Amino acid sequence: MRINPLNRCRAICLSAIVLVAGISASPSYASTDPALTLKDAIAQTLERNPQLYQYTFATEIFEARKQTHSLRPAIEFELEVENFAGSGDTQGFDGAETTLQLSSVIELGSKRKARMSLVDARINKNHWEQQAATLDVLGQLTQLFIEGLATQANIDLANNSLNLSRSLFRAVQTRAKRGATSEAEVMRAQAAVTRAELQLAALTARLKRQKVLMVRFWGDTLPTFNRLNANLFEFGKNESFDQLYARIKTSPSVQVFASDARIKDAEITLARTNSRSDITWRAGVRRFEETGDSALTAGLSIPLFASKRNRGEVKAALAERNAIEYAKQDSLLRLHAKLFEAWSLRNQNMDAVMKMEDTAIPALEKAFQLTKKAYENGRYRYQDLVAAQEELLATKQALIDAATNVQISQVLIEQLTGTSISQ
Repeated sequence: MRINPLNRCRAICLSAIVLVAGISASPSYASTDPALTLKDAIAQTLERNPQLYQYTFATEIFEARKQTHSLRPAIEFELEVENFAGSGDTQGFDGAETTLQLSSVIELGSKRKARMSLVDARINKNHWEQQAATLDVLGQLTQLFIEGLATQANIDLANNSLNLSRSLFRAVQTRAKRGATSEAEVMRAQAAVTRAELQLAALTARLKRQKVLMVRFWGDTLPTFNRLNANLFEFGKNESFDQLYARIKTSPSVQVFASDARIKDAEITLARTNSRSDITWRAGVRRFEETGDSALTAGLSIPLFASKRNRGEVKAALAERNAIEYAKQDSLLRLHAKLFEAWSLRNQNMDAVMKMEDTAIPALEKAFQLTKKAYENGRYRYQDLVAAQEELLATKQALIDAATNVQISQVLIEQLTGTSISQ
């Protein structure tokens, strides 16, 4: 039974990008509405993503070429008739000579083995390219999933802002009825409610667009879920930069360079084997019609100076092989910089999330309640209450943004290393 290469890659990628462990389903969410988890999204993408199927066909192509390159040189059948339909003694077929012979090539220098090794190296590269492409696709999916989670969190925050604005509007109306505030403040409070409603509508529309973008990863056009079920504020464990960078050297993106090197090594070997001249042999039977006699024929032919004619190909293959090593070193330097940036940003934003959750937001919530109570008692101005509300909402927005940045940085780290922080 044939194994679908996507199924083979599924096990690797589900253990490589396991943000489903880092962004686990939120236990606090309890609803009968259809909800999508990241694990389900990844499973559907691996099963049905059109982009990943190109590697299935590429594998089939290489396997077919391997079958062709494994064949030995064909044996040719040849029929040759001489000395007929001429003049004098060669009129008609009485003086004809008929030769039946077989011919083929004896390959020297293990050319067949070299050809198969080259195809095997290309199959290996396709395997690693498939894994790297799958990690990229899953990384894009996970990033979009995180952005959707952030939008959901912003919708919750917008609902909170709308409720606060409505509460403030009612408080301003109450004071206006007592003659303690101006009608202008009532209008400003009403406008704030409208702005909060527009913000909520914009975020709701954004989430719908993100859902449509998400389902395209598994070939759908309309989402069948209402909500993303995950916890934006649950992060994986911290690891040192050196530990993460060590994993890059065995990641699929770097293994592609190793596969390229193996391909070039196989091409060098094949170019060198082509420097060995092959032997063409012939053997057959010749019949002389004039006498009715028969005789065996045999022959060998060897091209001259084949090694000199092939030196250029060998040099070119060696140069390409050396170029790959420098390309690999350059890639590792760029990966090092990207990984450090993502690792640093992740740690920075995790620290910001912790400080805002533990200190800033509780303090601002208490300050807002005190300001609201003082406003209702006529001791604070409307501007003071609005400022306290906006400061609290802005800090909660910063908390969502920081948590989103942690998750996005984690996605990039896992794409670069090919492994999961959270496992």
